[in-house]
Amino acid sequence: MSEVSANGSVYELSGPAEAPVIVFIHGLGLNRHVWDSYVSRLAHRYRVLNYDLFGHGETVPLPGIPSLTLFSEQLLGLLDELTIDRCSMIGFSLGGMINRRFAMDHPERLRALAILNSPHEREPEAQRLVEQRTLDSAAGGPGATLDATLERWFTAEFCAANPGYIATVRDWVLANDPESYALCRQVLAFGVVELIRPQPPITHPTLIMTCENDSGSTPSMSQAIASEIKGSQVVVVPDLQHMGLTENPSFFIAALVDFLEQLAET
Repeated sequence: MSEVSANGSVYELSGPAEAPVIVFIHGLGLNRHVWDSYVSRLAHRYRVLNYDLFGHGETVPLPGIPSLTLFSEQLLGLLDELTIDRCSMIGFSLGGMINRRFAMDHPERLRALAILNSPHEREPEAQRLVEQRTLDSAAGGPGATLDATLERWFTAEFCAANPGYIATVRDWVLANDPESYALCRQVLAFGVVELIRPQPPITHPTLIMTCENDSGSTPSMSQAIASEIKGSQVVVVPDLQHMGLTENPSFFIAALVDFLEQLAET
């Protein structure tokens, strides 16, 4: 059952009250339900917090100009209200940028990070493409680039076999307020700059995952993130694209469980 926090965040909290807490952070244009299969498979052993970002899903509209710091502070307020002192954060795409910002701003509140299919420093041509998509979204709303986005996110085989799920994801994206979506896309496009060679350095145990054919969050980007976080682990999922976490959730969940269990042993 969902609840609403004082800052307007719609969230779900499940799992044993005394278990270690993990927090799921979704990506741009999506909502907390992208993690439903993860929550159902992890909530028996962890306390799981799953919520909608400002301007997404059922949470209140953006309370200001979006930034990684705005989203980091949203999460801090939610943790404070729920009296969660420390947690592990699992962030996908934009969510993997938010949890890195949180690690830099509030390191004492964080136990570990999992950064899934999240961008980092881009080559000039790749940065130009991301900026152009941001302009296209500003001009035409979430639907302006959605077909091309879905082709980048999912393999053709998955789209053909799962039309119902693709329609659901399409509906999630189209439900976003056009202006808010465009502003949040700017965070995805330009926010990576503040995460490169992070200061202060991120020192938490970190798992970094992406997919072999993710054109926006490439394996080389994951390796670059790892080079800047001492002791971090990198896993590259074969064949899949940006939304590999929904095409093969079992692979991702197994890697996350292995990582989280390693924390329990330290």
